[in-house]
Amino acid sequence: MKRMLAAPGLLVLVAGAGFAQTPAAAPLSFEVATVKASAPTGNMIRVGVRSDAGRVEYNNMAFADLLRIAFKVKDYQIEGPDWLRSERFNIVAKLPDGANREQIPEMLQTLLTERFQVKFHRDKRDLPVYALVAGKNGPKLQKSDENDTSLPGGLLDGKLPPPPSGAAVGHAVSNVMVGSVAGGGRGGPKGVMMMDSSGRLAAKKASLTMLADMLTRMLDRPVVDETGIEGDYDFELEFSPEEAKNMRGYAAMAGAPGPGSHAASPADAAPEPGQSIFTSIQKVGLKLEPRKSPTEIIVIDRAEKLPTEN
Repeated sequence: MKRMLAAPGLLVLVAGAGFAQTPAAAPLSFEVATVKASAPTGNMIRVGVRSDAGRVEYNNMAFADLLRIAFKVKDYQIEGPDWLRSERFNIVAKLPDGANREQIPEMLQTLLTERFQVKFHRDKRDLPVYALVAGKNGPKLQKSDENDTSLPGGLLDGKLPPPPSGAAVGHAVSNVMVGSVAGGGRGGPKGVMMMDSSGRLAAKKASLTMLADMLTRMLDRPVVDETGIEGDYDFELEFSPEEAKNMRGYAAMAGAPGPGSHAASPADAAPEPGQSIFTSIQKVGLKLEPRKSPTEIIVIDRAEKLPTEN
């Protein structure tokens, strides 16, 4: 064993790796949060996320959607028990001082892990997808007017008030559905999609990534936006009855169906009455191409149906 000699009055400090390890940073978490199972809501069903500078609310959200937000992935990237898409919860959480919106997903992940005892692992698989791409002659999309505050398509006929400003992901009443709302403000709601009972969808201030997310809800595989087209657009599309049924089922909160549970595909989508989305989408200069894509999957190995007490 080596010895170190020091001159009188000189203190020698030797720091070894075993004595001065830096502790791991604690995961980000909400200052306080309440979690409750959602009660039945009758005919009018609202679901979404709202946040301000100090708090965030998740209303009537399926557990799978909470996981999707927490891990910043798409619905088809969450795999686990069937109840993940049927059980719904309300969460109200207070952000700690100095927190920003970009930190909310990690805080939500911490909350779900602690309150629902979530255990998970990550996997990577080649999944069949539809790539949303520009058609041969390019897109035929109308650029949105940022000053237009009206709702799309005149589908509502006064049945539903404009969605509230702030972030939200869904809003349904009767047979009309607001599929997605993102943002808001002086220019009105940004990113609104609505469908009527005939299978006609109208979009206003919607990105093509939003369109891909919505198509994922009704087709037999995930849809990935590979157009490379940025910006917000106004457009209308039509669906076959079966495709429309899949989307209305989601709007009615019957549980978001996962990949493989949808019946429509290029080969078997019913053309009449209404037309397949594969035909309709070509009218706006887009198309869906079957492909395979390496995709990260969040596999939920364990999660409790009931959260620990508030």
